[in-house]
Amino acid sequence: MTEQGTPDRRTNPFTAVPGADGLVMDVPAYQAGFDRDHEGCTEPMWKLERAQTFYEPDVASWRAMMDGDWERSLALLARIAEPLADYFSRRQPVRRVRVVELPVTPYLQWELHVLAVRAAAGSPCRVVRAGRVAALDPLPELVIFSPSLMYEVLYDEYGGGRGGRRITDPGVVGPCLRAVRELFAAGEDVRDFHEREIVPLPPPAVTDEMRAALPAYAHRTEEFRV
Repeated sequence: MTEQGTPDRRTNPFTAVPGADGLVMDVPAYQAGFDRDHEGCTEPMWKLERAQTFYEPDVASWRAMMDGDWERSLALLARIAEPLADYFSRRQPVRRVRVVELPVTPYLQWELHVLAVRAAAGSPCRVVRAGRVAALDPLPELVIFSPSLMYEVLYDEYGGGRGGRRITDPGVVGPCLRAVRELFAAGEDVRDFHEREIVPLPPPAVTDEMRAALPAYAHRTEEFRV
């Protein structure tokens, strides 16, 4: 028996993603395609995030966190609230499912602050505990624009973006979209989770091992990604 809101393993739609035909794109091509598709999007966009650590060198707040300056990291986050609200006022809503393992990683502690700011700006996010999706793992990282268009977002060994795969097969995309919607409906609003589980935490502990990967991520565009 599966938990309510969790697709059964026997009908797990995410297993079809690795073998699906798709156009592999490097980072510039993926970002350009993503922006173009989001610009023309006529229905809400959906995101599924499963990994517990990513690298976000384009975001000054993330770099401050990695430098050990948590106070500055949070102050920089506060500055993006208004630009985000303006951005989302001109786009279809972005609805995100964020899978969370406890205790949270340093990255996820930071990202949940980000997602709370995004939610207040018009980008809803629901938190789903890892146990709820255990029967579905390994989950891909997905951005879904419609029942016939999604990207599988690709990452390197550190969690740094390396592009994506554009998948347009409705037989693959449609079931994934339905499953993500079900997980979203079963999740907890990120703002409630953030207030209860994340705000009381001490600053995240960033290790030298985590910082060792930073030279490979030297580009600093100061752009936030949706």
